[in-house]
Amino acid sequence: MKKSIFILFSLLCMFSCGRATGRQEQPLQIRTVQVPLFNADSAFQFVQNQVDFGPRVPNTPAHLACAEYLADELRRFGARVIEQRTDLTAFDGTVLNAINIIGSFQPENRNRILLFAHWDSRPWADEDPNPENRHKPVLGANDGASGVGVLLEIARQIGMQQPRVGIDIIFFDAEDWGAPQHLANENTRDSWALGSQYWARNPHEPNYWAQFGILVDMVGAPNATFYREQFSDHFAGNIVDKVWSQARRLGFEHYFVNRRGSSIIHDHFYVNRIIGIPSIVIIQRDRNTPHGFGAYWHTINDTMENICRNTLHAVGTTVLHVIYNH
Repeated sequence: MKKSIFILFSLLCMFSCGRATGRQEQPLQIRTVQVPLFNADSAFQFVQNQVDFGPRVPNTPAHLACAEYLADELRRFGARVIEQRTDLTAFDGTVLNAINIIGSFQPENRNRILLFAHWDSRPWADEDPNPENRHKPVLGANDGASGVGVLLEIARQIGMQQPRVGIDIIFFDAEDWGAPQHLANENTRDSWALGSQYWARNPHEPNYWAQFGILVDMVGAPNATFYREQFSDHFAGNIVDKVWSQARRLGFEHYFVNRRGSSIIHDHFYVNRIIGIPSIVIIQRDRNTPHGFGAYWHTINDTMENICRNTLHAVGTTVLHVIYNH
């Protein structure tokens, strides 16, 4: 497999100074890190495969079929897989048959990094400009499937070349059943990210811990921009620095804009607040829309037309370099 080789350091000792012998010091050994090449075509196909199931709304056949596919893919790449199944009650009283899918690489390694995304899709297109569409489910190509596609490709690479750290990849369920804007109030703030809230209170391993976590969502749009989300900066500013600096070194600064963004209640918020693992989110922000996301967000137009291989490549390559250089 082709790999890109990055020199972490190369320190060559100079001649000894102030010594009568004039002997030359031996050079230090060069240490290299091999980072796998992220395959954007593969990631794109992983997104397509999810979308082909249709909307992945809890309590539907498509949801169950996609869950089986995701778990099987993680196993195929060599992960130890746990399917955390539970019933969660949504803000409207609906009982959701939720499945958090957890894939662990090197589970015996105590030095761990957590990568996560949500895999469910919105049950209704409440932001659609056409009122007739607002009770239809969302296909969720970018909002959900793009982040999962990136992590599946990262899992595939890890399966071929293990980093020095253990990796846990979690696909959280029931993230997108939050209260629509017209029903939102002070009691519905925590109606989002139900799967991650459950996992944070009931981790798949007792006393689970990771050094940090990275959430990826809406990471497929053409020319997407990712700003420094404020909960990320508050809980894990050093991890934001690490990721955005790595992106800049790789030439992706036009995607990873090193400027203050907004605050977003998402899975990383609860991972930070409940279990205390410092976590950040990489998520598209569009300053030209009223809600700050892509114009197709929570509409029936969140389809594969909004997925760009170049954006998947930028995000996946950056995350790979972060974990292999840690």
